[in-house]
Amino acid sequence: MSLAFIFPGQGSQAVGMGAELAEAFASAREVFQEVDDALGQNLSRLMREGPEDQLTLTENAQPALMAVSLAVMRVLERDFSAGIGKAAFVAGHSLGEYSALAAAGALSLSDAARLLRVRGQAMQRALPVGAGAMASLIGPKTDVALAEEAAAEGAKFGVCVVANDNNQGNVVISGDKAAVGAAIEKAKALGARAILLNVSAPFHCPLMQPAADEMAEALASARIIAPAAPVVTNVTARPTLDPEAIRGLLVDQVTGRVRWRESMLWLAGEGGITRFAEAGSGKVLAGMAKRIAPDAAAVSLNSPADLETFAATV
Repeated sequence: MSLAFIFPGQGSQAVGMGAELAEAFASAREVFQEVDDALGQNLSRLMREGPEDQLTLTENAQPALMAVSLAVMRVLERDFSAGIGKAAFVAGHSLGEYSALAAAGALSLSDAARLLRVRGQAMQRALPVGAGAMASLIGPKTDVALAEEAAAEGAKFGVCVVANDNNQGNVVISGDKAAVGAAIEKAKALGARAILLNVSAPFHCPLMQPAADEMAEALASARIIAPAAPVVTNVTARPTLDPEAIRGLLVDQVTGRVRWRESMLWLAGEGGITRFAEAGSGKVLAGMAKRIAPDAAAVSLNSPADLETFAATV
């Protein structure tokens, strides 16, 4: 059975995430301490106790989600001998790509934490709060073609693009507030439902170019080595082992589309993956995997019991 580890993105955070792992495993506590030390912040306490509004801030949520994912991976490696060596590929949704790279050894844990702090802050300040918006287009008629048609209508009023092609029935658009509003009306006329997302900035669209410029500077000095397993990247939906390609694609990712549906289809097709394991907080990606690649198995690895059950099968 060919396995891919997949790593969640923003929106999967929740107060209390990682607490069970930290209580059960010293190796998880080590990860949380390393991230705290790298950031000079007691992020692990914020993850454990909240408040939720502080954890949800982009600059906190991004490194926090990565920390939980890497705690899962370190426990699998150290305590169950079921870590990255069992994977044919890794992939991560948006910020989860950093988790995937750190899990595969391309980035150090501390560098990933620091880069995600910069990324979160840069995305937050790329434009004033409230100037942009994101909306999830959902329903059985929703696909990327419908979303692109809706975004094209929105683009008459400002920047509006498809930001996340998650799966059939779930595509996210992003851009200027007025443009996204117009796109929502078009999407409804085309038979989709639309939900404005509670986000602080319009991610994965050209309005994030100032953040991409900041990330280019931060990534220029980051040490990136070849990952232990190929990383299927958001921008290309194809695998790479090339450190310099990874560096450039992480910059492109800030303004580019998250091609998650295409990535999963490639993994389940040409990649030969028959099992997806979502490492980290929540169960969003495992749910998507079941919709995109119904012939593959998909599990979420959150709790000590999840990890023990999974490790017994690989």
